[in-house]
Amino acid sequence: MASTNDLKNGLVLNIDNQLWQVLEFQHVKPGKGPAFVRTKLKNVLSGKIIDKTFNAGTKVETANVDRRDMQYLYHDGTDYVFMDAEDYDQVSLSPELVGDAANYMLENQNLQISFHEGTALSVELPPSVELVIAHTDPGLQGDRSTGGSKPATLETGYDIQVPLFLEEGTKVKVDTRNGDYLGRVK
Repeated sequence: MASTNDLKNGLVLNIDNQLWQVLEFQHVKPGKGPAFVRTKLKNVLSGKIIDKTFNAGTKVETANVDRRDMQYLYHDGTDYVFMDAEDYDQVSLSPELVGDAANYMLENQNLQISFHEGTALSVELPPSVELVIAHTDPGLQGDRSTGGSKPATLETGYDIQVPLFLEEGTKVKVDTRNGDYLGRVK
């Protein structure tokens, strides 16, 4: 059990036998009336996001979530296979559980997977990854109708928008939260 004063981003709560991750929280002390905590919670399994308000000092049940360093090995056609970096156990996760993280994962890449009571909850990528552009059309100097960007396919098969001057084989930094191009890697 924890108090609402102990809430922080990323903390997983057990509310009505469902796991909810705190995305945002804000302590509010109005001029009149008691203080309260306004939160934005994401259901760990379904991905549903809700707003919930707690009275300040209320006890909330926290869930024991274990984050393990894992290495992505391969995609076997149906599932994604990961290996625990400590005991070399292999875990297969469904495409639904991996979600958008598959767009940024390369074989032998290290990442974190959250577990609750032995069940995998989510795959956590670093905020940005470095990937190579596998295919892109050459950009034309006078073409500014698209704001100076063009589509490019990364080595993982994911498509992003990049500046016109980038060519195939260029290593770029990509934001894993929204898929934005962040810059070239030297």
